[in-house]
Amino acid sequence: MPTAIDAERLQRLLSDGPLEVEGRLVQASNFVLRVWVEDGGERIPAVYKPIRGEQPLWDFPEGTLAGRESAAYLIAAAGQWDCVPVTALRPDGPMGAGSVQQWVGPLEPVAENDLLRIDPLEAVPSDYLPVLGVHDEEDRPLVVSHAPHQDLRDVALLDVVLNNADRKASSLILDDGHLYAVDHGLTLHAEEKLRTVLWGFAGEPLSECEIGRLESVRVALANALGEALRGAIQEDELEALRDRVEELLETRQFPEPPDHRHPLPWPLW
Repeated sequence: MPTAIDAERLQRLLSDGPLEVEGRLVQASNFVLRVWVEDGGERIPAVYKPIRGEQPLWDFPEGTLAGRESAAYLIAAAGQWDCVPVTALRPDGPMGAGSVQQWVGPLEPVAENDLLRIDPLEAVPSDYLPVLGVHDEEDRPLVVSHAPHQDLRDVALLDVVLNNADRKASSLILDDGHLYAVDHGLTLHAEEKLRTVLWGFAGEPLSECEIGRLESVRVALANALGEALRGAIQEDELEALRDRVEELLETRQFPEPPDHRHPLPWPLW
């Protein structure tokens, strides 16, 4: 549900405007609320993820997921990826500090899109990119594949930059034909943790446009973006981010799935 308000103004509104709580999103693994902010009579839905509602994780520092959500938006904006909804790290809220992100997609649940699908081997769409081969309960071969669209490719590249450990199909939302990517709490770890359903682009060369995005991020990291991220992630994580950008610029291609660890999120959807 995009709004006509420009991104900078909306970010300020999410940062310090009054929040009206509608209710909890019970399908989320952490404590997440849908809230509303208002600007000049326009009511705008948003997602509020309070730090105190984050479940402890063994491999991410406690209380850091909201900051990573905000950092992911800043990085996406620096590279001119328009797939991450406007996000702000808010110092206060109904349940204290947390991230607040513009709501995208319909307010009520709808049927899943077919950006990621699972089919019998002979039924895989000819243009879809295979990710994983599996078998059903009767040992028949199935293929998990995803669409080849440029907007998915954009998300896949951003996920490499972010070191996204949890890119499920459910975090890809179509809104009036525009693809959004959400749920960036498990990103920007210093250790390699990329887990994604978008491995179909693995090994493909980067386009000049994609190289340009990475160069923009590199420049921004050396300037205002680098300073802004210091309040959200740790110094070793910031250095690892710089290294990932440099490696992509050097190799000029999407990375291959690692063979020393599990490269997929679970569940896939």
